[in-house]
Amino acid sequence: MQDAISTLIKTYDITGRYLDRFAIDRLESYYTTGEARVQSAAIVNSQASAIVKAAGARLFSELPELIRPGGSAYTTRRYATCLRDMDYYLRYATYAWVAGDMKVLDERVLNGLRETYNSLDVAIGPTVNGIAILGETVKSVLADAGIENVSFIDEPFDHMVRSLGETDV
Repeated sequence: MQDAISTLIKTYDITGRYLDRFAIDRLESYYTTGEARVQSAAIVNSQASAIVKAAGARLFSELPELIRPGGSAYTTRRYATCLRDMDYYLRYATYAWVAGDMKVLDERVLNGLRETYNSLDVAIGPTVNGIAILGETVKSVLADAGIENVSFIDEPFDHMVRSLGETDV
């Protein structure tokens, strides 16, 4: 797993260039938000189960067909699997925002996920909705905790939503 700094330096090294204004601005932005990134990860770590539970409850209230017979989260086992997956998305999102690099999401979460879900008849549209709700829930929890600069929180959730791409239910 790489972070924003090693990825940036690697890019410039490969092309044999010195860091330019763009690179310096990216580094400055990463360092400026560093404390908030770490504090946010600590808060999410301490409240992860409550965050997942709240996001899951909202998803199932907005899309109750998921927990009805024939739905992707119908049966206790499938419901628990859905919440487990939401916990994975949350955990890897924290890795991505602390690192300031979304590659960990591609490597550990997204590569092959669509194919896996399709083979298991898991609806991707509601998964995308759940990831978006998870991101909103995290931002709400962090706001309640007094973390003001949370602009970096959207990036991993938006990346997962864009990568999965299908939002229809």
